Amino acid sequence: MEQAIIQFLLVEDDDDHATLIERCLVRSKTPCQVERVRDGVAALEFLRRPADDSEPPVPNVVILDVKLPRMSGLEVLEQIRADASLRHLPVVILTTSDADCDRNRAYELQVNSYLVKPMHYAQFRDLLASVSEYWGCWNRLPGESAK
Repeated sequence: MEQAIIQFLLVEDDDDHATLIERCLVRSKTPCQVERVRDGVAALEFLRRPADDSEPPVPNVVILDVKLPRMSGLEVLEQIRADASLRHLPVVILTTSDADCDRNRAYELQVNSYLVKPMHYAQFRDLLASVSEYWGCWNRLPGESAK
């Protein structure tokens, strides 16, 4: 059976982190495409844009940093959960912040997962391969047919 391509929206302002994340996701076993925006306002604009065949598809999963310019990742998450057309969208926070206040607030806002970026490349690569496999192979989204 052919595996569907999972669509990720990466919300990351750090170019080095974004390149590493994109590279690790694309090289994982699960076929995926990654669209990237650099701040929280751009993320919401991307998610709320009108459907158009010339635009990238609506993502299956949002990978969201906490510390972003213009609007924090937690504010983006709050806006996503408040929007009836987006609230079902899985959101994974991937951040350097391991602060209790950030983790607690993220789970209050119903984040699907909170992941702290590992310091070592091999661990980072393995983490992202697991994220891709979980969301692309194992998890079932609403309205999705059997894989």
